Amino acid sequence: MAWSGHGKQEPHVGIVGLGYVGLPLALQFWRRGARVTGFDVDPAKVEALNAGRSYIRHIQGEDLAAARAAGRFEATADFARAAELDACCLCVPTPLGHGDEPDLSYVLRTGESLAPHLRRGQLVVLESTTYPGTTDDELRPVLERGSGLLAGRDFHLAYSPEREDPGNPKHHAGTIPKVVGGYTSACLEAAGELYARVVPQVIPVSSTRAAEATKLLENIFRCVNIALVNELKVVFDRMGLDVWEIVEAAKTKPFGFMPFYPGPGLGGHCIPIDPFYLTWKAAQYGAETKFIKLAGEINRSMPRYVLARAKDALRARGKDLRGARVLILGMAYKKDVDDLRESPSLVLWELLEQEGARVSYHDPYVPRIPVLREHPGLLGRTSVALDEQALRDADAALILTDHTAVDYRQIVTHASLVVDCRNACGRLPADLTRGKVLRA
Repeated sequence: MAWSGHGKQEPHVGIVGLGYVGLPLALQFWRRGARVTGFDVDPAKVEALNAGRSYIRHIQGEDLAAARAAGRFEATADFARAAELDACCLCVPTPLGHGDEPDLSYVLRTGESLAPHLRRGQLVVLESTTYPGTTDDELRPVLERGSGLLAGRDFHLAYSPEREDPGNPKHHAGTIPKVVGGYTSACLEAAGELYARVVPQVIPVSSTRAAEATKLLENIFRCVNIALVNELKVVFDRMGLDVWEIVEAAKTKPFGFMPFYPGPGLGGHCIPIDPFYLTWKAAQYGAETKFIKLAGEINRSMPRYVLARAKDALRARGKDLRGARVLILGMAYKKDVDDLRESPSLVLWELLEQEGARVSYHDPYVPRIPVLREHPGLLGRTSVALDEQALRDADAALILTDHTAVDYRQIVTHASLVVDCRNACGRLPADLTRGKVLRA
């Protein structure tokens, strides 16, 4: 069975889920000559994209407007349009349930929506991060049952993990190699042909399971190493040592060391979540992932560590956290993006309010807190202006995200106490930060 997009100058590619992963991928396919239809269940996103407007900070509206003007990009909520496609890439969320078990509801519902419209020769690729076996054992039966077609015989099925790094100007959808695993060798060949059009290198692996495991390894590697440096931060602090100085010195070694940096916790859709996907799946094989579970626990503990450090610093100044005015600087999970997914700032905000603190925040990229499944109580809070008065009024300013656009000299100059979780003040003169900046 040949892939229906084989040999076409302009294959018709569908992207399901037009968020931080799906939208950049859709634009990359458009740039390389494909006709692209984006699918999303959010009508506001569909309306914005069809009007040429971006709702993600690092994706320019001009690119969307150009794609629309070229007549090769449109967004829709109508999954019946999937019948038109040569290939469809699924870029939907894979969160955790309340018991840290994988939540595949978005993947399975997407499969149910697509299945009635599948036709022979089409290619379906799952890109969402998940545990080994999801594509073959979970998504495939949904597609086959709803379509009456068989994967590998009537349509192609593959897995290719997303590797998007939002806000990173050095690496984007068109520069990062793509790992691809197919349900059959023909499925692998079809997926490889699709991605070869838009990425510099396709890395074929033996199966969809191998591709799924590759993504988990990439993110667990980061999770474990961040947990290590977070734990060392706590240990070195008790020894009177500066973990940031030590990491900077260690990274001068030209071999055998890779720098990772501590913070107030882990954020983003991948690193805080993916290790638990493998832990859950490993248990089905009678295997225990002690090392991975410990790393997750350490990273999850960091907001409480920051809370304790801030509380001690206020107490040393004769101020109780209850009733204190705390200004959070940075709500996004990392610098220079507007992405709130799994941000430790959200967790710390709720911990502070539970202790009776009066909390406000400033983030130049998050003017208002949107609907968040895990943090409904923060809905509608708005960013305050970062001016001299706001800083003087705060009993403590907590730097949780080190956005480049923020003036940290101004913060240290006017705030009475700065709790710096990102070493954002590390390059300021010592006589300015002494007695005012606490690294946590």
